[in-house]
Amino acid sequence: MALKQSEAIVLRSYPLHEADLLVTFFTRAEGKVKGVAKSAKKSRKRFGGALEPLTAVRVYYDDREGKELARIDSCDVIESPLANTVDYPRAVALGHMAELLDEVLPEREANDAIFRLTWAVLSNLRAGAIWLPVTYFELWMVRLVGFLPDLSDCVVCGAALNTDRAFYHALADGLMCPDDKRLASSELSAESRGMAAKMFRLPLEKLMGDPWSKQYAADLRKFLIQIVERHIEKKLVTATMLEKL
Repeated sequence: MALKQSEAIVLRSYPLHEADLLVTFFTRAEGKVKGVAKSAKKSRKRFGGALEPLTAVRVYYDDREGKELARIDSCDVIESPLANTVDYPRAVALGHMAELLDEVLPEREANDAIFRLTWAVLSNLRAGAIWLPVTYFELWMVRLVGFLPDLSDCVVCGAALNTDRAFYHALADGLMCPDDKRLASSELSAESRGMAAKMFRLPLEKLMGDPWSKQYAADLRKFLIQIVERHIEKKLVTATMLEKL
């Protein structure tokens, strides 16, 4: 049987038996694929550094009838996140991207829009400048998987929010006007809503400039993470790590 091949981004790898690794790839051809890389811990020729999280690779694999996991034959590195400076905040941001992709992507469902988004963000995620790429990635991921509610109208009364104050709640979908907000709601500023609209209009490269501070659009990131965690019904470990930076 001829091997399948695809551009892919490594999401996770776990030890399996003495020398094997269980690897999750986000492939361009088939979406999220899990497979076993036999003797990956020993074979530098077939895998050498290619299985680090968020490494862009060309992966060669095959699916055997009746087997849930693919067999990963080899990988060629296209671009490694280790090629640029990796400080602790950038490492956490890379891990956050990998966790978010792994948690929300379905098995074996190609999504070229999310693949191109991931590639673009990885290309712009640099040490000392993580907050804009991370916010952009979260916003577009939530939109592309269909979780993002309308940001322009109150979900309760339907009134246009425009530049008025808007609120959200961890247990509810959508934004609410001041009259309809729930107890213990948080505010999503007009500035952050405006930035979200700008992100939908422009590619990330057009937005890159002076690095954002952690505080800028923090309310937007909190809003987006709450949406994801409500849908997947679990906490994102890396979201907590980002918050502690």
